Amino acid sequence: MRAVCSLLVLAVISMCVACGPERRCEAVVRPLGDAGNACPLFGVSTPSGPADADEYRAVTQTVGVAPSVVSWFADFTAPPPVAEVARVAGWGADPIITWEPWRAVGDGDYDRESITMADIAAGVHDDYLYWWADEFAASGETVYLRFAHEPNGHWYPWSPAGGTPAETYVAAWRHVHDLFEAKQAHNVRWVWAVNAPYPGSSPIGSLYPGDDYVDLLGLDAYNWGTTQSWSRWREPEELLGSALDEVTRSAPDRRVVITEIASAEAGGSKSQWIRDMVRYLDSRQEVSAFVWFDHDKEADWRLDSTPESAAALAEAVKREHPTR
Repeated sequence: MRAVCSLLVLAVISMCVACGPERRCEAVVRPLGDAGNACPLFGVSTPSGPADADEYRAVTQTVGVAPSVVSWFADFTAPPPVAEVARVAGWGADPIITWEPWRAVGDGDYDRESITMADIAAGVHDDYLYWWADEFAASGETVYLRFAHEPNGHWYPWSPAGGTPAETYVAAWRHVHDLFEAKQAHNVRWVWAVNAPYPGSSPIGSLYPGDDYVDLLGLDAYNWGTTQSWSRWREPEELLGSALDEVTRSAPDRRVVITEIASAEAGGSKSQWIRDMVRYLDSRQEVSAFVWFDHDKEADWRLDSTPESAAALAEAVKREHPTR
């Protein structure tokens, strides 16, 4: 028995030596993409975005921490959201605009055909690009532009599954970037964001525009729980681990923002999932922020879907004992 105990002690010591010293992330606020050992920033996407300051204030009150990142969506033909960017900057947060290459027609519907990535690459829609580039360059505010997100999924027309070849997607992305550069819109930072890969999703490697065209990587991931016939509860590490590994293989030198993340309630404990999610992201050195998708949409993704969920996020972002 003593020999067995001795072997167990030696095994534990060996494991501890192999683990090395514990690393801690620093609970400080830094601009997106900055290197260092800062804990991932907390961000939010609300239904109205910066157009409704009450939504931002409500999240701040619920969590006890003001979001450092505010994310929202704009269709391709929308006016450049310069006023919204300035409002977010006034809140002390970084703005992420998801610029979707289609036209909104109202009531949540979109014209999926009149704007194509092939036409964008060919310069057909340059007037919109000049409009946005000129307005942002004149504003001088730093803005993070997430153009044509989730191209590896099957739900958007700018994806291979939606009929856009990967090479056309890349050509369009590069054209948009190069036009902004030509207009001296150097305050625009480019975020290339994919959905967490799933069985049947398009390979992401061929969709990457290249290091010269991307400042930050983005990853969208949802725990659907048991809300759908095809879904199941997935813990944060299972949901994010291999996805982060795959995304960073495309650009090992780029930082990552979890540009959309949320959990449903059905199928497990959402409050514990939130705690585990923050803890896991703190352990990933490459992650600079996460943006909670605070919408009641396909599921109730809201951070305060229950008082327990809201309390869990408020507790987690305090990071009294952050580790990496």
